[in-house]
Amino acid sequence: MVELKRALGFWELTLTGIGIILGAGIYVLIGEAAGVAGNTVWLSFLIAAGVAALSGLSYAELASLFPKAGAEFVFTEKAFNKRLAFVIGWLLLISPIISVAAVSLGFAGYFNAFFNTPIILTAVGSLAVLSIILFYGIKESAWFAIICSIVEILGLIAVVFLAIPYLGSVDYFEFPAEFGMAGVFSAAALIFFAYIGFDEIVNMAEEVKDPTKIVPKATLFAIVISTILYILVAISAISVMNWEVLGESTAPLADVVSHSFLGNDAFFIMGIIALFATANTILLILLAASRMIYGMARGKVLPEILGRLHKKRQTPWVAIILLFILSSLFVLLGNINLVANMTNITILIPFFIVNVSAIVLRYKMPNIKRNFKIPLNIGKFPVLAFFGALSCLLLIAQIEIEVIFFGLLIVLLGFLISYIFVKKDFNAEKLQRAISKK
Repeated sequence: MVELKRALGFWELTLTGIGIILGAGIYVLIGEAAGVAGNTVWLSFLIAAGVAALSGLSYAELASLFPKAGAEFVFTEKAFNKRLAFVIGWLLLISPIISVAAVSLGFAGYFNAFFNTPIILTAVGSLAVLSIILFYGIKESAWFAIICSIVEILGLIAVVFLAIPYLGSVDYFEFPAEFGMAGVFSAAALIFFAYIGFDEIVNMAEEVKDPTKIVPKATLFAIVISTILYILVAISAISVMNWEVLGESTAPLADVVSHSFLGNDAFFIMGIIALFATANTILLILLAASRMIYGMARGKVLPEILGRLHKKRQTPWVAIILLFILSSLFVLLGNINLVANMTNITILIPFFIVNVSAIVLRYKMPNIKRNFKIPLNIGKFPVLAFFGALSCLLLIAQIEIEVIFFGLLIVLLGFLISYIFVKKDFNAEKLQRAISKK
């Protein structure tokens, strides 16, 4: 039996994780977040990072228990049951459909700043073009992603470098009087979008040399390094540009560098970098989601037509078309804040379940060796996993009630669909193996 090659060491996995986490979130949402958190927007990034890190600890322990399975619905099946596992998988299937819509709206905002094009039409157009690239071939998609990743990281470093003369120019603990600390937490809920992706590190466990030791450490290192860069960018942005003006910007980081001593030339350069960053994120989300749909269809958990490959291009063309259509429908909402928070709710619910699963399995499987254990325990009880679950609920509580209602509807729909697809022979590990066959 052919298996995936175990080729990744600690630093390779850590750097891959940083590449997954860093993306369009910081380029697109920092303006919206600054509009409610003011000069304390950096604190919102720190709070969101705390939630990610706490959940990351639970992921790390569970990955050390199930390094081959390594997915949220496998953890859930072991801790609870097949039906709830299916619902978690369902949420993780819906999440990329919505998140790619949010990022495409961010792409359109930067594109609009250059060419004054309609936001919704531009967003749908970006989805169409990148779907065509994805359809054309995996090699072309991979090279496009590599180039964009390098460009977007250099862009963030440039923002920090250009802001050095402005550091210390504002009170970094001043938040808007009309929002108070509530604005900081509301911004943190929105900013959490920028951390989505660290959980994908766990899903690479079968390609890591010593997964039970390396995966937990790499996950936490990737979150910490990404957080440091995010906070530096946030502090840089509000040092250069008034938070109220930043909150109104559709191209926030481009406006930040244009307000520096480089002027309009810098706006053009950073705008181009942001277009690369957002396009890269769109492509990577579409890539992962299309393969997930393809794998689930081949595993007979979704209609088999979604598992069809194009004869010449050897890409899952039906899955790609479906993703384009569904994501375009969410683009029609037109509000990036709303769509990003819709993404967050479909991610925070699974994160909550993962944290609870870590607690449950401490008692359900107490004697299984854990190469990584969540620190700070009272007997068997992992205190940090409890706070991880609590922090997810805290962020969910900051989201608009309409979005929370949407999340509950998606969960209910997942349970209804599970009665069709969850059969006695349904097995989460088999499903994960099917999804892994890309």
